Amino acid sequence: MKRYMIRARVLPDGLPQTIIGRDAWALERLLAAGACGCTPIDEPAPRWSHYVFKLRHTHGLVIETVEEPHGGRFAGTHARYVLRSEVEILPADAEREAA
Repeated sequence: MKRYMIRARVLPDGLPQTIIGRDAWALERLLAAGACGCTPIDEPAPRWSHYVFKLRHTHGLVIETVEEPHGGRFAGTHARYVLRSEVEILPADAEREAA
């Protein structure tokens, strides 16, 4: 089975990277959300905090965590993740084209 992946780089001069699985999905959701960011409430996924951790520490992305209150029966706070790095999505065969 082929794994879900995207090729991306941090602008202006980051090297191309392959991001796979849920990490790739999370990056796509962050890019689509823009300055509004994403929350686990709006974009349900089992481990948002871990996807963000890996995008930060493995792929070097700057992602801000904003704590927001929420009400309801189990009132508390949740995180909103906002991508602050400028990221370019590359074609899957970008390395072959550059060679």
